[in-house]
Amino acid sequence: MKTIDLNCDMGESYGHWRMGDDAAIMPLVTSANIAAGFHGGDPATIRNTVRIAVEHGVAVGAHPSLPDLMGFGRRVMKITPQEAYDLVLYQAGAVEAFARAAGARLHHVKCHGAFYNMAVNDAALAEAIVRAVKDLGGGTLLYALSGSRMMALAAAHGVRAIAEVFADRGYEDDGTLAPRDAPGGMIEEAAKSVAQALGMVEQGVVVSRHGSHVAVSADTICLHGDQPGAVVFAKALRQAFADRGLGFAAP
Repeated sequence: MKTIDLNCDMGESYGHWRMGDDAAIMPLVTSANIAAGFHGGDPATIRNTVRIAVEHGVAVGAHPSLPDLMGFGRRVMKITPQEAYDLVLYQAGAVEAFARAAGARLHHVKCHGAFYNMAVNDAALAEAIVRAVKDLGGGTLLYALSGSRMMALAAAHGVRAIAEVFADRGYEDDGTLAPRDAPGGMIEEAAKSVAQALGMVEQGVVVSRHGSHVAVSADTICLHGDQPGAVVFAKALRQAFADRGLGFAAP
């Protein structure tokens, strides 16, 4: 059976503020990108999210962000490559510590929000992120946008990069993610999400919001845990993939 990873951004609650339904979606995914306090998450939330992941055999990943609690990590900030390196190492180290305490290990790193998108177009930031993941050691994987320069930079530095595609986001003609507030930027219907995911996995193509066919390589599919329909989307994806003899497993 051919398998693919299904990842989800999780652990994004903070204090008394709640974001997403991690307990409900965790059994449906194969890897979790856990916030580390800079856009969401706090020590107790990291610990609890790691615990739930371990209980369900879900790979534990760190989800480092720009320091932007107020903006949920979605506002662009001007940072240096050294600051990017430090942000990744600091936040991944926090998640790694909780993973070790739970008897697991840090499986991967996936940057969040604006940080992720900035690195797609900025080679210096991308290389700093790659170096930070390499310096974490332990064979930590890097989840990166399919087709982005970060994939090539990771290979050059001996870091295994996992090509990521998105089931609940619209694409631009150049293969980058459309802004969330743009028409078609967010996919809000499960059937449309399933169709896009299957097209990327089975045909290696995604249709941009302008109608262009863009080539992609899909190693892992992302769902956003903060989207209200995340659980519904995950169940629909699992059913549709099972119907085609496709399964899910972490890389």
